[in-house]
Amino acid sequence: MGVGHVRYPTAGSSNHAEAQPFYVNSPYGIVLAHNGNLIDSVTLLQYMDATAHRHINTSSDSELLLNIFADNLQQTGKFRINEEDIFTATGGLMKQCKGAYACVAMIAGFGIIAFRDPNGIRPIGMASRKAATGKDWLFASESIVADAGGFTDWQDVKPGEAIIVTRSGISRRVVAESAELVPDIFEYVYFARPDSVLDGVSVYRSRMAMGDALAEEVSKVLLEKEITIDVVIPVPDTSRVAALNLAQKLQLPYREGFIKNRYVGRTFIMPGQQMRRKNVRKKLNAMALEFADKAVLLVDDSIVRGTTSKEIIQMAKDVGAKKVVVASCAPPIRYSNVYGIDMPSRSELVAYDRTTEEIAEVIGADLVIFQKLPDLIASVRQFNPSIETFDCSVFTGEYVTGGVDERYLAHIESLRADHVKNKAVPTGRKAVETKDTNGSNGYDGQPVTDSNMAANGAIDATVGLHNTWNAS
Repeated sequence: MGVGHVRYPTAGSSNHAEAQPFYVNSPYGIVLAHNGNLIDSVTLLQYMDATAHRHINTSSDSELLLNIFADNLQQTGKFRINEEDIFTATGGLMKQCKGAYACVAMIAGFGIIAFRDPNGIRPIGMASRKAATGKDWLFASESIVADAGGFTDWQDVKPGEAIIVTRSGISRRVVAESAELVPDIFEYVYFARPDSVLDGVSVYRSRMAMGDALAEEVSKVLLEKEITIDVVIPVPDTSRVAALNLAQKLQLPYREGFIKNRYVGRTFIMPGQQMRRKNVRKKLNAMALEFADKAVLLVDDSIVRGTTSKEIIQMAKDVGAKKVVVASCAPPIRYSNVYGIDMPSRSELVAYDRTTEEIAEVIGADLVIFQKLPDLIASVRQFNPSIETFDCSVFTGEYVTGGVDERYLAHIESLRADHVKNKAVPTGRKAVETKDTNGSNGYDGQPVTDSNMAANGAIDATVGLHNTWNAS
């Protein structure tokens, strides 16, 4: 048995102390790896101090999630636990924790446990392969991991479901009181590999459909603006599939105008604006023969901070492009992602509080064309009509879990700023008392319990050791 993790940090810090998986020795010896982000961390930290009496060592919500799970198991008071205890503990966790979490845990001498939040925001699935005796089991975020390891029979973990694998077999149960699949649509736009299948949807096919839909919008806008395009060029790698379909539908030449340095990673997740900007030109090289004296349509999967787009457009112009039009497979990203994707600050998003024309001016494009949100949703949903809703919060500002208000967004933006993520961050944070429309307290809209209230009704910052580290 083993648990591995490759997720980059979206909250807290990039300090090595926050590398996953996390481990607690009591009770029973548990390790846990988590993809996602909790939105009620302050309330849970208070619970850990005042009720569970567990100390959290880092600012990672993943360590917090592990301790919630461990505390629920400890409440059984048993010398040895069984599968029913684990299902009960996981169900309790899903009542306590709000946000996105796809988790794999291991209990020493017992087995592997996987579970997914009640909205299924972040992906996780399972597969098996024949072994010398019985079967090997694997849990991963994407099906491509199973393919590469020779595993078959890929199945997605259902929203609110917990799965337990032991030497004697496998058990699974939906333990959340209410569960509805609302996957993050940005997985299909950018994050997932094209050869993966998430929640029954081929990422490759969905991106082909995005290209077809975007072609319709591009054709309409170019006609209105009376612009003629000479060539379609993708921004490698994610947009290639969509760009090829778009070019075919518009009957335009498709060319690979940018050559990618395979040894430079995704600039999107690099810490710090300066590092992202510096690495764009290391990552891509523009071939003059595909750009010189041409009106170019650059197709990208999305425009987030605008750092990459601005540099790429300038590169195209530097080698002779006479006009650069940018088409995005995604709508304008104007809001923070609070569910585990590094879109931390609205002020860092180039589309925030800007019109399409203003975005084009900022990134240096002659014109920017965005995919319409209904077209994006239809591009993905057509391959699995049973998915009735997607999390599109980065486009709409509507968060499926609730509990995300202006105070919470301001709080998480302060935690995820570039200057914060590059240093260790103490666990304790001063909670800001506010009331949302439901009348609940705390920056995240969660109720505050009697056990962590001071005499004056405010959250008691003296409870628990971690609160001595509160930021001023």
